[in-house]
Amino acid sequence: MAALNYHHLRYFWAIAREQSLTRAARRLHVSQSALSIQLRQLEDRLGHALFERRNRRLVLTEAGRIALDYAKVIFRTGDELVGALGGGQAQRQVLRIGAVATLSRNFQIDFLRPLLTRDNVEFIVRSGSLRELLAQLTAHTVDLILSNLPAPRDAETGWHSHLLAQQPVSLVGKRARGQRPFRFPDDLRTVPAVLPSLQSNIRVAFDLLLDQAGIRPIVFAEVDDMAMLRLAARECPGVALLPRIVVQDELRSRILVERCRITGIKESFYAITPSRRFPNPMVRELVSLQRARAR
Repeated sequence: MAALNYHHLRYFWAIAREQSLTRAARRLHVSQSALSIQLRQLEDRLGHALFERRNRRLVLTEAGRIALDYAKVIFRTGDELVGALGGGQAQRQVLRIGAVATLSRNFQIDFLRPLLTRDNVEFIVRSGSLRELLAQLTAHTVDLILSNLPAPRDAETGWHSHLLAQQPVSLVGKRARGQRPFRFPDDLRTVPAVLPSLQSNIRVAFDLLLDQAGIRPIVFAEVDDMAMLRLAARECPGVALLPRIVVQDELRSRILVERCRITGIKESFYAITPSRRFPNPMVRELVSLQRARAR
């Protein structure tokens, strides 16, 4: 099977941008007939027409739109390759981040905040389970993983788990007039609670505290997603157990109030990175900045 020609993709991209063979040929400094031949060879290679003519314009077919999406990815990856290995600097730096699906969105955006004002940086965030994301880290399709659990370490994988921050965990609830102080853990005998799922480290530690006190809580709901847990805290009766960072905006605006901070339970946040000869330089920068903010 013949390999895909990189130049054919460049010519195709130029035609798609200009919507005209004539203008694309002028931009590329080639003859229109030569450009037409290059496009035909690409279409023959892919087995599909990439354009159709409408009112003197060349319009992408469905196959053409798919091909253009792939072409953009290929060109961007080529720029990254030159920047990473060729001693040059890519026009745009790309950082691919895997985020465990249950992780606080507030923490994720706080971690990414240093990139938000840079016009030469593109970041891609992919969600999934820790197992799925570790497979992507091994395959070099993500540069780091944000997680609330460290990665299992062994000699074969070489993953590194960098502790970025530890956040206090609290019971929060809706503000009410005449609310008396919350008595922990005794009030959990009668006050319903929205809790993280049993797969959460903070839930395991919380259950252990209540078990030692001989208290079986009234569980109103169990939620494994922090974004959903935040919404449940706003709408459900009683209290919700979560890290303060998850509801920092609601606490600031007094939509929710902290009823009780749970001493001894903290949510940990990690950046998991691989051992690589050519690591993405933005990874070290972001990890260092986050650690400095957490001090």
